[in-house]
Amino acid sequence: MLALGLWLALPGAARADGALARDAASLDRFDTVVIDAGHGGEDEGARGVNGLFEKDLVLEVARALAALLRRAGLNVVMTRERDVFVPLEQRTNLANDARADLFISVHANAANDAGARGSETYFMSLEASDEHARGVALRENESFAAKPGESGADADPLVAILGDLIANEHLTESSEFARAAQLRLARLDSGPSRGVKQAPFVVLAGVQMPAALVEIGFLTHPAEARDLRSARRRGAIAAGLAEAVLEHGRRYAAQHGDVPAAGADR
Repeated sequence: MLALGLWLALPGAARADGALARDAASLDRFDTVVIDAGHGGEDEGARGVNGLFEKDLVLEVARALAALLRRAGLNVVMTRERDVFVPLEQRTNLANDARADLFISVHANAANDAGARGSETYFMSLEASDEHARGVALRENESFAAKPGESGADADPLVAILGDLIANEHLTESSEFARAAQLRLARLDSGPSRGVKQAPFVVLAGVQMPAALVEIGFLTHPAEARDLRSARRRGAIAAGLAEAVLEHGRRYAAQHGDVPAAGADR
């Protein structure tokens, strides 16, 4: 599924089991990616007009993306590989324990406006780009330390508490990857790109590496929900994200002198 030119000669063997251990020599190489399939278990996420649950859709995309990256020689760790609930703070801890080079959280969008459609990509900020971005973050943060009777709004001050955990040196790399991912996702959209935005996502706040959250489309848009149900569209999304990851890896390698900047076809 990957186009020619996407295979990288990256040091280190792929770990098909997604093991967390990394040898000391690999810590300065781009070779480990954490893929977070949003929601799961009792946390269903958004529900599509056709009955499709966000938790199921994003898990399929995450699995497809993981397979592509492993084929390209990368070690991939998934925060969940089946329909289970994993707390947001546990997801960030998993990424940090893996000492990963990149964190990608995959989600699907929803809106009261049935005409809203398209993909958008986020990187971490304590201030949201706009009201829509703030609303998306509130919805995605609802499962963080949730207690009976709390609403998504209760997550806002909790994000602020995590603010000191944000690694500012990774913000530039996070924004660069977010733009690369959005460029490829936008090619699949029939309308204008919704662009790259910033918002206070708990799942991104504590990771000590470049990180982005992708919203791959709106389950509340009838035509888009129908497309997202198809294996072809899911595969195209995974392939686009894989391209963005490997481009990020080439940029990292060029900056650190690990492998030739252009990578290698094989």
